Amino acid sequence: MLGLVPGMDGSDAGVFEPPSRGAETNVRDEEPEGAIRIAVGVLAIALIVSPAILGQHLLSSDAQDWQVAVVKVGPFSHSSRVVLAPMAGVTDRPFRDLCRGLGVYWAIGEMLTSNLKLWSSSKSTKRRVQNDEVGPRWVQIAGAVPAQMAEAAHACQQDGAEIIDINLGCPAKKVCNRAAGSALMKDEALVEQILSAVVSAVSIPVSLKMRLGWSLDHQNAVTIAQMAESLGVSLVTVHGRSRACRFGGPVHYDRILAVREAVRIPLLANGDIRSVEDARKVIEVTGADGVMIGRAAQGQPWLPGLIDRALAGSDDIDPPSWIEQLRLIRDHVHKLQCFYGDMQGVRIARKHVGWFLDAAQAYTSDHAKVNLFAQKKQRFNRLESADDQIHFFDELKTSDWLRALRVA
Repeated sequence: MLGLVPGMDGSDAGVFEPPSRGAETNVRDEEPEGAIRIAVGVLAIALIVSPAILGQHLLSSDAQDWQVAVVKVGPFSHSSRVVLAPMAGVTDRPFRDLCRGLGVYWAIGEMLTSNLKLWSSSKSTKRRVQNDEVGPRWVQIAGAVPAQMAEAAHACQQDGAEIIDINLGCPAKKVCNRAAGSALMKDEALVEQILSAVVSAVSIPVSLKMRLGWSLDHQNAVTIAQMAESLGVSLVTVHGRSRACRFGGPVHYDRILAVREAVRIPLLANGDIRSVEDARKVIEVTGADGVMIGRAAQGQPWLPGLIDRALAGSDDIDPPSWIEQLRLIRDHVHKLQCFYGDMQGVRIARKHVGWFLDAAQAYTSDHAKVNLFAQKKQRFNRLESADDQIHFFDELKTSDWLRALRVA
């Protein structure tokens, strides 16, 4: 009889097997001369087939072994190959802190408008970088006016930002209707003006997040990536869909490879990366230096760190036990309440707990268990006080609840 998630009974014994890491490949020893000939041949093929990828590995490595990948963003360099994506309404300070505590090194804050007149609002104030946050402090700005974007980038640096990310990837209508986000990809001349203005306005690294293009018929990610590199952008992230596709349809990783082969600056691949297997496959197919994890982290804040450990070769890739997951989410709810205040914190906590319960529910096809999770989600959404939300997690640790989840 299988439980729903690892260690549901409070133990650390998992009931789900972690994704297979794949069989190790054994290569028999060769004679020294034969080994040298093989190595030379492999190197020659690599130089012919994909010089851009090989060159980037050489540029990104701070070790003698060129296969040791290191992501570099300006002066920042780290072996972590997973970046937590900027997500409006998700990657606020409490969520970034939570993910960092679970192994994330690179984390980008929520998208911030480039209109400084709006920065005094409660929402924008919460999104601005704070000097006491663990670095590197990576901030994303969005807008369509070069002078405004430059002013916003400079203001972010003064606030304590250490990397500025420019948003050319958001497909949301309220962003695109202002000709910002992925809508900018329709106007390459304007993109060039924005990139140039922002890079010139700050003394910290500038990165760029974009899609393949505006639509399936209008894909210019390669052109914009080359433009960005020539203007001094330090890193580019590519989501393997067009703006028109939003988050539906297949992700075209092969087209991310085309961007990889066109530039030498570090590149991150993004789009539907939900597991260790996904991350490994995407890096293999695209030649990317790393991956950016977005929606898959909602409800599973331990996932980016887990994937990062797997990419580094660690065997420690089991998710937290059920009891530990409850503790993590409970603490996160409390920190949301402290950060936003009880009234707003209670409302914001509902979506995070909903994502958590949805993610846990996805591990079972048993209708009884699915219904139990749905009932708990509805109950949590009806809670009005901060204390009631905290006490809710005690219910999920009771023996009755645990036994109910183990129904056949």
